[in-house]
Amino acid sequence: MGLVVQKYGGSSVADAEGIKRVAKRIVEAKKNGHQVVAVVSAMGDTTDELIDLAEQVSPMPAGRELDMLLTAGERISMALLAMAIKNLGHSAQSFTGSQAGVITDSVHNKARIIDVTPGRIRTSVDEGNIAIVAGFQGVSQDSKDITTLGRGGSDTTAVALAAALDAEVCEIYTDVDGVFTADPRVVKKAKKIDWIAFEDMLELAASGSKVLLHRCVEYARRYNIPIHVRSSFSGLKGTWVSSEPIEQGDKQVEQAIISGVAHDTSEAKVTVVGVPDKPGEAAAIFRAISDAEINIDMIVQNVSAASTGLTDISFTLPKSEGRKAIDALEKNKGGIGFDSLRYDDQIGKISLVGAGMKTNPGVTADFFKALSDAGVNIELISTSEIRISVVTRADDVNEAVRAVHSAFGLDSDSDEAVVYGGTGR
Repeated sequence: MGLVVQKYGGSSVADAEGIKRVAKRIVEAKKNGHQVVAVVSAMGDTTDELIDLAEQVSPMPAGRELDMLLTAGERISMALLAMAIKNLGHSAQSFTGSQAGVITDSVHNKARIIDVTPGRIRTSVDEGNIAIVAGFQGVSQDSKDITTLGRGGSDTTAVALAAALDAEVCEIYTDVDGVFTADPRVVKKAKKIDWIAFEDMLELAASGSKVLLHRCVEYARRYNIPIHVRSSFSGLKGTWVSSEPIEQGDKQVEQAIISGVAHDTSEAKVTVVGVPDKPGEAAAIFRAISDAEINIDMIVQNVSAASTGLTDISFTLPKSEGRKAIDALEKNKGGIGFDSLRYDDQIGKISLVGAGMKTNPGVTADFFKALSDAGVNIELISTSEIRISVVTRADDVNEAVRAVHSAFGLDSDSDEAVVYGGTGR
């Protein structure tokens, strides 16, 4: 059998018992004839606790030093897991991201992987060891400083290693039994999906589904690495994410018309009021945002008022980038020529995703009717071939998700979905 990369999230290694349970699962894969590389996140809420500690010391900690601090969490996990595996009678070696050959750009706190040179990992597994790699981190190609990949970066580490090592599969172990048609913490009757295409999973991840990171799925699609999302707390088969449908038993798993409903309450809305309706104004606004290294999501421009020749432009972005965006626009107010800015962080996004919607008329009408029947008002709308997203009030999000989920017949007839590890990844 070939090489398997397994990734374990913070909830899976939250305490000593969890680490020992993960060690047994890894050893089982080794006994089944696989070479195993395991990628681990920090234990439980360690990363959040380290961030809180840093902010107590400094309100604006330097990016380089924050990365040095945060990578300590994964190093603790990898060493403890290697110890637990050795206690079970198997050899294991732990590696930091830089030792594993994860090479990134120089952007601290949200670095991107440039290359993976896993020579030490390959040598270790060829010698019969189980390799344990600290997720979420790498080393800058230029400065040689330690970097972190941003929240959820251990998923990306795992897929990048799987691609570099030509692994058979990348198994992502989390605190739910797979990818569901909605967040089972919000929709108790959400159904587990047996197989989902990369494209649909990309849309769900980008729309707020927390099971897989968007960058992780994009990396897997680029290198055609199948992902198997499973729970480290159960033995269920989970969800396969791949380019082609898979066989399960005697039947082929087919793609559903609607894959699921995702939601996101981590975004805010900025409205640029009184923008001159002439060529170049939108470009100036979004150049200022781009220069501040801020990623935006949805964009809507209103029809200009005939009497004034002015229009409003609204866009959404992560709440964490809100202050930076306002400062960047205010700095460029003279050049852009807008009247004022409005900032709203009490919004939520609901998205319906499914490749089948492009060939099934009526999906859009049913989506908006479900929201209307639930009394949910829509503020912004964005669409793609396989996704419809709307922005509503944050307080309406959970009710809207449940209403849309039921309207499209996604509710499960079986037992409620189980969340084993709380809110951890």
